[in-house]
Amino acid sequence: MRLAVKVLLGWFALFGLGIGLWQAVFPASFYADFPGMGHHWVSPDGPYNEHLLRDVGLGNLAVGTAALVALLTGVVWVARAVGLAVVVTNLPHQLYHQAHVSVLPTTTDQVLQSISLAAVSLAAAALVVLAFRLPAGSTSAAPRTDARPPAPTHS
Repeated sequence: MRLAVKVLLGWFALFGLGIGLWQAVFPASFYADFPGMGHHWVSPDGPYNEHLLRDVGLGNLAVGTAALVALLTGVVWVARAVGLAVVVTNLPHQLYHQAHVSVLPTTTDQVLQSISLAAVSLAAAALVVLAFRLPAGSTSAAPRTDARPPAPTHS
């Protein structure tokens, strides 16, 4: 697997697992404090909803887990699926926030959020393009589920 694909998978694994864990385990903290360092990007956009935040966090954990599996196994089809999943979840997320950027308290927050969301969408698109350029190869096949070795062939 190419280095660029590995780096992108590593980023999505780290991001999905880290942010997802924060959302799923500490939703009130995520709501009040994301992205941190004195910035608040979630709380200005509506009332706190623990259920919603935990569900989104679990979705991020799922994407992060799939990215980690793709990274550790090198299975091209899993890397492709991760890229597609991130595009499907992140592009609408970015579009929503671009349409509602005015809820953020400062122009700095508006610009930083727009840049960060665009960067994630571009990284997801790059992962899709790069992963689909990789040959499927032998690692793309499903692993054997039986414990028996393959039968010998005789000439």
